[in-house]
Amino acid sequence: MSVESQAPGTRSGRRFLVSGRVQRVGFRAATRRRARALGLTGRARNLEDGRVEVIAAGSEEALQALREWLDRGPALARVDSVEELGECDACGCGFTTG
Repeated sequence: MSVESQAPGTRSGRRFLVSGRVQRVGFRAATRRRARALGLTGRARNLEDGRVEVIAAGSEEALQALREWLDRGPALARVDSVEELGECDACGCGFTTG
């Protein structure tokens, strides 16, 4: 569904897997701050394989802005790749790390 065809207030969800130096560099906390600033809900959590999983829900525009931010990450991180796994169920309220 294109952004133009979405009804106002429609929320979409996305799941991202971020690879690189993304653990122990403040990546999850920075992601939470950025997501909240964009009005997104969801979570960011470390995976055992060294990646960070980000699940976010909100407007298509906000999700695209988060995706662009994830490609860079915070200053201490080094993002090698961001895999977008497509749509997922919209998340509850707030944005958490875990």
